[in-house]
Amino acid sequence: MADDDIRGTARGSSEVPLSILELATVGAGVTPTETLAASTELARRAEEWGYHRIWVAEHHGMPSVASSSPAVLIAHLAAATRSIRLGSGGVMLPNHAPLVIAEQFGTLQALHPGRIDLGLGRAPGTDPATARALRGRHGLDADDFPEQLAELTAFLDGAFPPGHPLERVVAVPRSESGRPPIWLLGSSGFSAQLAGMLGLPFAFAHHFSGNNTIPALELYRSSFEPSAVLDRPYAMIGVSAVAADSPERALRLARSGGLSMLRLRRGAPQPIPTPEEAENHPYSPIERDFLDDYLSKLVLGDAAGVRQGLEDLRKRTEADELMITTMVHDSADRIRSYELIAEAYDLTRGH
Repeated sequence: MADDDIRGTARGSSEVPLSILELATVGAGVTPTETLAASTELARRAEEWGYHRIWVAEHHGMPSVASSSPAVLIAHLAAATRSIRLGSGGVMLPNHAPLVIAEQFGTLQALHPGRIDLGLGRAPGTDPATARALRGRHGLDADDFPEQLAELTAFLDGAFPPGHPLERVVAVPRSESGRPPIWLLGSSGFSAQLAGMLGLPFAFAHHFSGNNTIPALELYRSSFEPSAVLDRPYAMIGVSAVAADSPERALRLARSGGLSMLRLRRGAPQPIPTPEEAENHPYSPIERDFLDDYLSKLVLGDAAGVRQGLEDLRKRTEADELMITTMVHDSADRIRSYELIAEAYDLTRGH
């Protein structure tokens, strides 16, 4: 597998490739149909602007997120675009039989050769009750992640060792262009170390585990063993950012995501509230502290300010790629945020 299947090309004035994590966020008063139509429009425009890839993430039981079926959404977005890479950020491996994932992503790779990424996580992406419903009565366990990963890789490669119980089981279809690149995703050291030991690319969830970013990346790089996939480490980080035409507007838009996360933490998830609702919510002192902490971890501002924040983060982490995610109420504001960032980096130059 060539490095080019993994390593992106920096465009414009950016030092590293810029990509998008699309959660298909559902705002209050907005239907899932409208949300997914906006995701499709974002994919088309992101391709025009010069973003390298778009990933969608598996979440369940969250009224604010419509990306519960990554393979289905990836297929739709890939059919609506021509060249941008599409992938999962990620598929939660313990929720699914490895053969099912191999068949889904083998199909995607056959439909869109050379454009598909398979990012894998080990968290459930939901609450315990929903995870049990997903995994069935007998269930799968996140502690078995390395074994599940090995089984999935063997299905994708069509290469179980002789004598393996699944040696005669074949994942169909398998694209003649080879399997999609496998990425490991994480918010702690477990997947970082495993990705390094296996010589795989690694994506860290800085957007919700910022305190662990640098230790995890250091562990990944120090654990890295060259493989047939990569000869040197390749680390991407997820970053929450909101760009608007003024810093004040960016802050106002970002509060909606903060209130949404507060409700999720309280066990009462809802669609993302409007800026007006977030502004007028009667926050308790504890809730206000939560919101302030949430906002402090975002890259916020006008286009120039967000670019500076992203550059500071890139230099601090030495990330090889930045994957930006934006959680606001209105899809038009979300798309505009990505457009402003693309303009700040002049991504269309050379694209």
